[in-house]
Amino acid sequence: MRRLLRRPVRLVPFGFLAAILIGTGLLMLPAADKAHHFTPFVTALFTATSAVSVTGMAINDTPNYWTDFGLAMITVLTQLGGLGILTGAALVVLVVSRQLGLRSRLLVQAETAEYGIGDVRWLLARIAATVFATEAVMTAVIAGRLALAYGYPPGRALWYAAFHAIQAFNNGGFALYSDGLVGLSRDPWVMLPLGLGAIIGGLGFPALFEAVREWRRPHHWAIATKLTIWGSFMLILLGFAALLVNEWRNPATIGTFDPAGKVLASFSQIALSRTGGFDVIHVAQLSEESFPLIIVLMFIGGGSASTAGGIKVSTFFLLAFVIWAELRGEPDVTVGGRRIATASQRQALTVALLSVAVVVAGTVTVIVLTEHVRYYAVLFEVTSAFSTTGLSTGLAAELKPSGQYLLTALMYIGRVGPLTLGSAIALNTRRRLYRYPEEQPIVG
Repeated sequence: MRRLLRRPVRLVPFGFLAAILIGTGLLMLPAADKAHHFTPFVTALFTATSAVSVTGMAINDTPNYWTDFGLAMITVLTQLGGLGILTGAALVVLVVSRQLGLRSRLLVQAETAEYGIGDVRWLLARIAATVFATEAVMTAVIAGRLALAYGYPPGRALWYAAFHAIQAFNNGGFALYSDGLVGLSRDPWVMLPLGLGAIIGGLGFPALFEAVREWRRPHHWAIATKLTIWGSFMLILLGFAALLVNEWRNPATIGTFDPAGKVLASFSQIALSRTGGFDVIHVAQLSEESFPLIIVLMFIGGGSASTAGGIKVSTFFLLAFVIWAELRGEPDVTVGGRRIATASQRQALTVALLSVAVVVAGTVTVIVLTEHVRYYAVLFEVTSAFSTTGLSTGLAAELKPSGQYLLTALMYIGRVGPLTLGSAIALNTRRRLYRYPEEQPIVG
């Protein structure tokens, strides 16, 4: 135990695993299943993992399978997964004792990627305020819209709005409609709050706080903040334009919409595709050109220390600058007038290559376990699980239990793997008092 506390980042996987197992037990209760039977273990485990890892992938019809108790458990697990199990635990300690010890501070830093001791109570307060304030605003806007425009009773409107607001901000993808959000895809009062909430939640607290604090002087932002903010903006803009063009005439998605509806649905789907996981248009019926686009966006994901998954925006663009520097023959990798440390370049390369290896291995394994399946559908599903996005072509529900267990493992690895790996690398920098002779092997 003392060894774990010396390196609290190692507690992160155990924290998420404990929450998953507790959630699995609760979802297996007859009270969680509308048939009032004990939920099959694989279904409960898959759903609990999907909720805690803020993936949102489902292997059943969520609103018609789970009772209000089951849906409430999914909501709680999603909120815990978004805040971070260890951060949530520290928040409870803070509220009860109003004083955090060194161990609690280290646990929070392991979850939020803040490695300086600093004033953790201040950090926790800002995180909590940001999460709950954003979700409250989203809930209020959407609840008002559902009540006024769709005739929902106040209680039902508030429940539906709160459920989807929590899912969107935490980049989950569970929905209370069997077709996802397809029926609301042309309603800006619903889609824009959800889309913007997912973007904010996917930026990451370090980048978000600095951007707000220094909004008048963006040139003073740290390199990580610049890569995250401008990189996310670029990915959303390019993804939106590409999806709009690809699906403009597709009658199965947005082809029958008016121009304004096409623009709104395309923007919302891209905003919620990078890690959110909501079906704004019928994902299974996308044109072939759109599948690679969505797969790439899911794999990249959102910002570091955020509710998003993937290899992270800063990792992707840092590698892009590494490639650009190599092509130009530059001795150093520079971004915004700053030289990037060699250790950071190696960390980015390690995270990216390991993530590619996991996705490839997962794809091959699912193909082996499944007969008569389309390769791109498997790649889409595996990437969605690993990146904790949750979008699905419907394949997850059709897989055998072995395939569903594999996707469950990928969701868990995707949620804790990059976080743990990045933190472990950052906290385990080694220094040698000697260096070996240099040699340059042939590359390429």
